[in-house]
Amino acid sequence: MSTNDAQITYLKYKEYGDLLKVILYSSQSVLGAVPLMYHLNHNNQNIIFIQTGTIGGNVIHYIVSNDPPTKKLIELKRLTGDFHFVDKIGTDGMSLYIPILELEKSNLKFP
Repeated sequence: MSTNDAQITYLKYKEYGDLLKVILYSSQSVLGAVPLMYHLNHNNQNIIFIQTGTIGGNVIHYIVSNDPPTKKLIELKRLTGDFHFVDKIGTDGMSLYIPILELEKSNLKFP
């Protein structure tokens, strides 16, 4: 991740569903890349975020959650956008299974 603040844009969403729509869109792109999802306790807040971007800048998409994630994966239905937290990768071929990676610290400066 770039540490140059001039090249980072932060987008804050209200809920998980909106943040996960970014992942759905990214997975349908030509590259088919699925961003990783991270959890960070930052200033006593639970920040859940993903990073997207190309040459010239990065975008950090995030939400502030009341509680930390209770499970390590999100099952995201490709066709409907419905999601739920799960303990393990399932067998539904029409779902994305997104791991939530726990960060100890980061040099990102969330607004």
